[in-house]
Amino acid sequence: MSGSKFNYKPPQNTVSKRVIRFHTATLILLGVFFLSGIIVVGWFAGEDRISGVFAQINYWQMHPPMWLEAPRIDSKYLLLPTIGLLLTVFVVMKISPQPRIWSQRLIVGILIILTLRYILWRSLSTLNLVDPLNGLFSLGLYFAEILMLLNTTIQLLFMLNIKERHREADVKSLAVISGSFVLSVDILIPTYNEPVFILRRTIIGCQALDYANKTIYLLDDTNRSEMRELAEELGCNYMTRPDNSYAKAGNLNHAIAKTNGELIVVFDADFVPTSNFLIRTIGFFQDEKVALVQTPQSFYNADPIARNLGLENVLTHEAEVFHRQIQTSRDSSGSAICAGTSFVVRRSALDQIGGFVIESLSEDYFTGIRLTAQGYRLIYLNEKLSAGLAAENIVGYATQRLRWGQGTLQALFIKSNPLKISGLTLMQRLASLAGLLYWFGNISRVYFLLIPLAYSFFAVIPIRSTGAELLFFLLPYYSVNLATFSWLNYRSCSALLSDIYSLIICFPLAVNTIQVMINPFAKGFQVTPKGMVKNRYIFNWNLALPLIILFIATAVSLWLNLDIASETTQHNTGINLGWIWSVYNSIMIGITLLILIDAPKADMYEWFDLRRIVQLRVGDQNLWGVTTMISEAGVEIALNQKLPAYLFTNQSIDIEIIEESFKLTGEVMSTGFKDEFSTVRIRFQSVSLNQHRRLVEMLFCRPGQWKHQNAPGELHSLLLLFKLLLKPRILFDRKVDARATKVSQI
Repeated sequence: MSGSKFNYKPPQNTVSKRVIRFHTATLILLGVFFLSGIIVVGWFAGEDRISGVFAQINYWQMHPPMWLEAPRIDSKYLLLPTIGLLLTVFVVMKISPQPRIWSQRLIVGILIILTLRYILWRSLSTLNLVDPLNGLFSLGLYFAEILMLLNTTIQLLFMLNIKERHREADVKSLAVISGSFVLSVDILIPTYNEPVFILRRTIIGCQALDYANKTIYLLDDTNRSEMRELAEELGCNYMTRPDNSYAKAGNLNHAIAKTNGELIVVFDADFVPTSNFLIRTIGFFQDEKVALVQTPQSFYNADPIARNLGLENVLTHEAEVFHRQIQTSRDSSGSAICAGTSFVVRRSALDQIGGFVIESLSEDYFTGIRLTAQGYRLIYLNEKLSAGLAAENIVGYATQRLRWGQGTLQALFIKSNPLKISGLTLMQRLASLAGLLYWFGNISRVYFLLIPLAYSFFAVIPIRSTGAELLFFLLPYYSVNLATFSWLNYRSCSALLSDIYSLIICFPLAVNTIQVMINPFAKGFQVTPKGMVKNRYIFNWNLALPLIILFIATAVSLWLNLDIASETTQHNTGINLGWIWSVYNSIMIGITLLILIDAPKADMYEWFDLRRIVQLRVGDQNLWGVTTMISEAGVEIALNQKLPAYLFTNQSIDIEIIEESFKLTGEVMSTGFKDEFSTVRIRFQSVSLNQHRRLVEMLFCRPGQWKHQNAPGELHSLLLLFKLLLKPRILFDRKVDARATKVSQI
């Protein structure tokens, strides 16, 4: 199934104003390019004033302040600051395995000081402006770094205060449980082209919510007969509209105008809530200033990166960093983001701002901005109270990120621009600035990949530094960041794996960023395809082509850099880091190319690693066992005895899940032997609606079932990366197995 585009267009009455804003934002970007070109041309042409300015800056770079010079001592003593800082942070992390207020502020404080120290050193001592070519690449690298460092520094500022609301939710939910605070709730499930089986489990999950005063609406934006029939079968309200203008935002606004619940809950078509979702969230609305409560996005399938690498049960989802770290750090300053699904919003507050924002593809983000600007509070409850489908292949993953990037960057061209809209605090504007800088950072990421090529092919030295200066200024900054990265993001990702994730689609995202700055509304809302099945490996050539070219160029660059390194003597004017950079880029690009080979997915249902005692009955014979995996379509069972002779393929069998007092019938698909136990895999047959409800509630709706998974540390990540290069999945794991997408559960 391919992605589809909604008919999205900006409101007609604001076109002229948007054109003005478009010119303002875009001309800034174009002005940077033109100014750079004028400087380079003037420099080459020998313009005295330009040459004089750069000669003066170059002189300052060669004669920095004394406090920016490395001590003239033996190199081994220059390692002492790094060793001391690493010992300090390791002791802090040992005493406080999970960040607490004191430990997080201490480490964040150290990182902020090291970052500012590094920025001063890079700004006043390392630029190479000896000639136009070196100056061009040196300044380009410097500004690319500053862009990333500015975003990093803003994020560090937010990490000084972390807000967790578990205890607050415990207290506020008491009124909901007792029935003293009960508001009417409309649950809206917008859908465009998702398959019926995905919507079925979502509706069933919403109906299983432990809250009586709720009404469920299926919002079909394609007017499909199968959606209407599904709503009738399950007993929920069906709603459609004459067109699908303004995409998801238009769909939601159409439904809001025809409903009247005091609270509105939105679940994307693939997100299934746990039964306590409303109990844990509604209590916050006892505060009249609370307009919206957002919960994390969790996923019941592995993301395509983990699956393509064969690391489904090792790697965490990329979104974990955002929901586990960034959202919690922003919550304390009222800067949490509405993430589009799994949230509750107060109708009266939404009415006050005119409904969901239709100016941008990111209607969720800007709706939250508008609510905050009106003086309302957005709450982030960091509890996994729902789960959905992550993008199921790399194309879907890229489609999703490109849409997010375009929607966020449209902030510069709409009335809801968080940098200009009245009513926001400085910290809230800084949070939005960090979000914008994140997408511009993809341009920096591409530039970092190209710099070693400039060194090799043009003999450019973009960073002028001695080995002593690198040990004294760069090594402490880089080492402490690497050591604390995973700890600060609550073990949601390692620095090395984060770099892999950013590399996968950095070229499309960089191009997308430039395109949005030139024509922000050129592309419509493209839905992420879900519910796919494929039986073979697929290589994503379109995404891979720029990386293949870059890999070849980097390999040549590596050879040239090694040759240059053997012939060049570096004095105080610079140091050859080109070959080190080329080695790192070659490894990372190689792994990324492996990720771009989509692994097969033979089953549209997800298999869960769930243990339940079962009794099997074949005729008048009884067998006992424990489930090893289970899905909506079947189950695998480890028997507590040898495989009996009367059990064979295609045989009918009755199944009872003892803990759930739940009976099903099925057909034996295969038998085997695993981990010293006889196993049998069964496909369910003739599943009734009530049985399917029980399956969905058991697999998706149990409170507390979605656990935080810890990502591997830096050393483990490094070993994994080398293992993947030596043993890629496509060569050593060619068997298509429906169980490959199983999800671990407790």
